[in-house]
Amino acid sequence: MVQSIVELRNVAGTEAAIGWAGGHTVVVDRSEGKAGGMGLGFNGGQLLALAIGGCYCNDLRYVAHDLGIKIGEIAVTVKLELHGAPLVATNAVLSVRCTTLDGSDPKTMIDQAWSICTIANSLNRGVPTTLNAV
Repeated sequence: MVQSIVELRNVAGTEAAIGWAGGHTVVVDRSEGKAGGMGLGFNGGQLLALAIGGCYCNDLRYVAHDLGIKIGEIAVTVKLELHGAPLVATNAVLSVRCTTLDGSDPKTMIDQAWSICTIANSLNRGVPTTLNAV
């Protein structure tokens, strides 16, 4: 089993949080003026969309490496739809443009990357989440 652990703590003097894993950090906040938010970082929906798109970008690189293909450009857009109360993500649509340095058709690589995308597969299978108050 592979495990990822991240930590989050409040940022003194703000109502934002800073999250980290290893030496990497990200600021989490609400839009300016919304529930004390100062717009200092990403909100949860944006982080979810970034996780989906970022994971897919990494998987494109993994597949390209395995196939011996050199990627020229990757452009991914994630449109995340949120509805209801409580607000929940109801749909995520990725659009990808990818070129190869040798001009070959990237479709096989694009499809293979999607088939192994950890975040997309986890969401599509309904990853359970739990809360432990300590």
